[in-house]
Amino acid sequence: MINLTGKTALVTGASRGIGRASALALAKVGAQVLVHYSSGEKAAEAVVAEIRAAGGNAQKIAADLRAADGAHTLAQRVRAVVGHRLDILVANAGISKAASIEETTVEDFDNLFAVNVRAPFFLVQQLLPVMCTGSSVVMLSSLAARASLGTLPAYAATKGAVDTLVRHFATALGARGIRVNAVAPGVVDTEMSSFTKTEAGREAALGMQALKRVAQPDDIASAVVFLASDAARWVTGDTLSVDGGSRL
Repeated sequence: MINLTGKTALVTGASRGIGRASALALAKVGAQVLVHYSSGEKAAEAVVAEIRAAGGNAQKIAADLRAADGAHTLAQRVRAVVGHRLDILVANAGISKAASIEETTVEDFDNLFAVNVRAPFFLVQQLLPVMCTGSSVVMLSSLAARASLGTLPAYAATKGAVDTLVRHFATALGARGIRVNAVAPGVVDTEMSSFTKTEAGREAALGMQALKRVAQPDDIASAVVFLASDAARWVTGDTLSVDGGSRL
């Protein structure tokens, strides 16, 4: 049994989807959870309320990760709450944009890299002073980093960058006893994958998976909790595919 009692975790983009499920799952095994949100304040409040109703400890914390100083602002607010120790960072916040090469704008491209790559990079940088031996960083990659899926070239590039960051961060931070990994979901039933709400979309998803159902956020959250815990104490620099056997 995983037990994170006494641990403090920050989950970015925790007001919905995989972030919400991860925050709830971490709290369920004892972690104090900081529920980050950008614009979904009411949804973040609902996550905090659900955790507290179950006897857990949580609070919301806001920052716009699209802003150039967004990660720095969030780190400053987190450090004001946790003091000198943050045990778990789940860099989940992300955005997607379906567009062909021809349709992708500079603004789209910059926004994708700002939230999906720049924010986790500088969050790690700014939170290093409060992370220590045994701390764990879990980033969100994607099946799109290793397989061509629809019209997502810019989004896929951000997730390829995440996979690269994981290896470099794991190498650089290993001497401090800090582990860095990523989970790479396939198609998950979230707002970001709204096409799963249609019959055609579900069939397309199931057609590329060995396991014949559409993943739920809880399926990914379980892997996040594993990587954040001591059960994965000898795992670092890895991107764990949690995709139901997609594109095997």
